Amino acid sequence: MRVLVAALMGGIVMFLWGAVAHMALGLGEVGMRQPVSEDTVLASLQPGLGNSPGVYILPSIDPAKMHEKAAMDAYSAKAKGSPYAFMVYLPQGDDLSDMSAQLPRQWASDTLSALALAFVMGLAAFSFATRLSIALAASVFAWLSTLVPYWNWYRFPTNFTVAALIEQVIGWLIAGAVMAWWLGRNHSRTA
Repeated sequence: MRVLVAALMGGIVMFLWGAVAHMALGLGEVGMRQPVSEDTVLASLQPGLGNSPGVYILPSIDPAKMHEKAAMDAYSAKAKGSPYAFMVYLPQGDDLSDMSAQLPRQWASDTLSALALAFVMGLAAFSFATRLSIALAASVFAWLSTLVPYWNWYRFPTNFTVAALIEQVIGWLIAGAVMAWWLGRNHSRTA
């Protein structure tokens, strides 16, 4: 039960930190830019991408042709001389100002992440500092295993990637401190 309570506390703290990081500090928008001519770009999406939602990388190559030297040479030349884009495409559109579906999912994600972290933190009678070190290690692990590959393979901007590190480390240190305190407090009472 103490792990579940720690997870709920950590999830709430991380969710609140996410609000501060994005709304007050702008960490979630670092590296994002506004298009020079948004209407021109939007008008070209459906004719160019069709009606299939998904993640698109431009320029692209059919994976079935990646073993063909001529196709790869042509793709390489095109990639060197063309702009690059990585995009999430929804042909039907979406009201991005309505976050009523995203906020509960974010809280659930933060809480499930906190549950995994609380489980590891609660495995033994670790000290507060050790539990906090586990939270730090987990945040860096998550960043290294997710955001750094996006930076490396999909060319996410460096400043976006570093801002994500800052957001994760600070958030999980704060949430981890609350969780470590709770787990240590409950452990000392039951011991």
